[in-house]
Amino acid sequence: MPKGKRKGKSGGGPPKSRSDIVGLTSDEDSVNDNASVTSGFSENKSLIEEGCDEVDEQTKEEIFEEKLKEAIDGLNQKSAQGRTASLESVAKAFVQKCIPEFVVNRRMTLSDGIERSLKKGRGPEQAAAAQLAPLLCVQLGAFDCAEEVYRELAPVLSAVALDKSASPQARSKCCWALGLCSFLAGRDMAEIYGYMHSLSSIFCASCLKGDGSLPIIPNDLAVLHAAALSAWSLLLTLMPPSEAYHSFSIDNDNYTPQFYQLSELLESAHLDVRMAAGETIALVYELGREHNEDFQDDVTPQLVDTLRQLATDSHKYRAKKDRKQQRSSFRDILHFIEDCEPPDIQVRFGQEMLELDSWCRKKQYDAFCQVLGSGMNLHLTENDLVRDIFSLGERVSPLNVSAQKQTKLERHLMNAAAFKARTISRSKNRDKRSVVMAC
Repeated sequence: MPKGKRKGKSGGGPPKSRSDIVGLTSDEDSVNDNASVTSGFSENKSLIEEGCDEVDEQTKEEIFEEKLKEAIDGLNQKSAQGRTASLESVAKAFVQKCIPEFVVNRRMTLSDGIERSLKKGRGPEQAAAAQLAPLLCVQLGAFDCAEEVYRELAPVLSAVALDKSASPQARSKCCWALGLCSFLAGRDMAEIYGYMHSLSSIFCASCLKGDGSLPIIPNDLAVLHAAALSAWSLLLTLMPPSEAYHSFSIDNDNYTPQFYQLSELLESAHLDVRMAAGETIALVYELGREHNEDFQDDVTPQLVDTLRQLATDSHKYRAKKDRKQQRSSFRDILHFIEDCEPPDIQVRFGQEMLELDSWCRKKQYDAFCQVLGSGMNLHLTENDLVRDIFSLGERVSPLNVSAQKQTKLERHLMNAAAFKARTISRSKNRDKRSVVMAC
């Protein structure tokens, strides 16, 4: 066999160039083809990722709704422990998401379950049911049926709150729930005043005895009295200033306690009661002064002395944390009573800001935080009822938020410009100082 020839190979002829082998394509064509393939692949990949994100969100939503349906169905199970767990699960879901359309179709099931647990349950079950009641009203706030739910649940909440055989924890939760539900969905002020009278009959047990001595109140009952007073003061924010002025300016036997009774609560041995009393007194002064600047001028000096003592309290028998919390709270109250300085608090959520510039507004915000907890910012953003209460206007569109949000490059350039200006200013000041020192 001749050298250079191999069996199975084709015969002679010039060797083929690389362009012939790859089909006469140039390097430039190859680069362009690769680029088009790569970009096409990237576009397809981004579309797939977007599609997956949408599917994932939809799947998460479906899973969330299925679990919530199971929890709602669990309100009717025979086990008290199971009903309590279901009530807590539904409450947690209502905190995490604003879903009024989902809730409105199941309001009767939810309302019946809460009412049954309040009437027939005990301890933890009643407390869990009371915790869920205002959350149901928060979800239904945009619908007229919220008032129907309130009318069904409010009498039961009031009955449990006044029931001395019920656990103090359940009674405390019922006080809060009664106050919040009445604030959110109550329309009849005469009815609301009746509930205020019921609440005042609870917390007045912490007032001084007839002989001027402090009553001995266990911790769990002190928490109950503080809850009743806080719920009562929330409903006080609904009262017209003129009515508040006349209610506390004369002796009365209606839904408002005597002003001196509120002052007596400042002497309570329990921090929660003292702080609730201080905030309530600030509310009373704010409403009364709005009608007449001379409101309670005759008792203000004595009250200021008491508030100053609480604002500078250094008694070692109180816990350090309690002293710090008390001093901070009563300093603000003292400044308002003495110098008419209202609160000035700014709450930022997302791209928006809520200003709390009065004691009434602060009280309402604190009450919502009490029930919504970690979900407060979400409901401020998405819940129409909450936005209406705090005068936040229409919900902000996500498109507007994206348009207003600065890019990372813009923030970097702004920071760089500010840094440069600051450096130049400092350099000039250094030069001036060096000249002065040389002289």
